[in-house]
Amino acid sequence: MSLQMSIVKVLSSYPDGRATLAALNADLKILAGSGREWTARMKRLAARAPQLDIFSQTLVIRDAHGWQLTAAGFELLHKLETEPDVTAEPVAVAVPDVKIAADRPRAPLVLIGRKTRRRRKARDAGLKQQAG
Repeated sequence: MSLQMSIVKVLSSYPDGRATLAALNADLKILAGSGREWTARMKRLAARAPQLDIFSQTLVIRDAHGWQLTAAGFELLHKLETEPDVTAEPVAVAVPDVKIAADRPRAPLVLIGRKTRRRRKARDAGLKQQAG
């Protein structure tokens, strides 16, 4: 969940909410390594929208040019960041009635996370042992 929230947050910083996949991945990589504050902030935001699914709720769309935050995505982020967290109730996510063309080219989904880093570290450690 917090990865999806991070994607929404990063896309919101780009003009028109659109970024190339390379730029998005670079930003996410920097933020993931920036310390616990970013992670804690994204977890708090994600906890306010526990049923968040940025693609099925059309908060983010993907195409050949990159990823783009939709108006519904901007609205959700604004709602999550501005409403006080007094009640600790989740924010309802409205799913807009959006028709997406089936013939539109889709960009590949790239996941970045701890599991990938752990696997890479384990693989690299194994290669060092074999070489050493």
